[in-house]
Amino acid sequence: MQTLKVEKLLINYKTLDEFKRFSEYGNQELSMLEDLQNNMIENNSDSPFYGIYYGNALVARMSLYKVSQKYDRYFEPPQDYVVLWKLEVLPDYRGKGFGKALVDYAKSYNLPIKTDPRINSHGFWEKMGFQKAKYDMERDLGENPLIWMPDGVQETEH
Repeated sequence: MQTLKVEKLLINYKTLDEFKRFSEYGNQELSMLEDLQNNMIENNSDSPFYGIYYGNALVARMSLYKVSQKYDRYFEPPQDYVVLWKLEVLPDYRGKGFGKALVDYAKSYNLPIKTDPRINSHGFWEKMGFQKAKYDMERDLGENPLIWMPDGVQETEH
């Protein structure tokens, strides 16, 4: 198997066209199309989108957003962290390490990671070392987030 290379995706019409392939599989809640269109309108060159190409086709993608500790609602004590959002691998490419490669890329920031798992994906996140966040349920906002902590960083309970 080829080495999987995670790339920062450019905000352009080619990427917009590639994102359409993902939403055709019925994953409307995972579609980044609207995010991408909004960023193109704003001419935002700092893309939060990352993906993996197999040949010339984008087959896996995610969004990563860094959050400053001053906005932290999830960790105690508050700290900078990364939100991993909308991870999706096209059906024909699942089970081949593409999702793991994206998660490993996010872990390379060496910051805590928060994600809101989709239905039936908890097993994947548990294999990646994520666990339920320990915090007051009023912070939950109905998300049921999972978190990953880098070695040496501990979350404390309230």
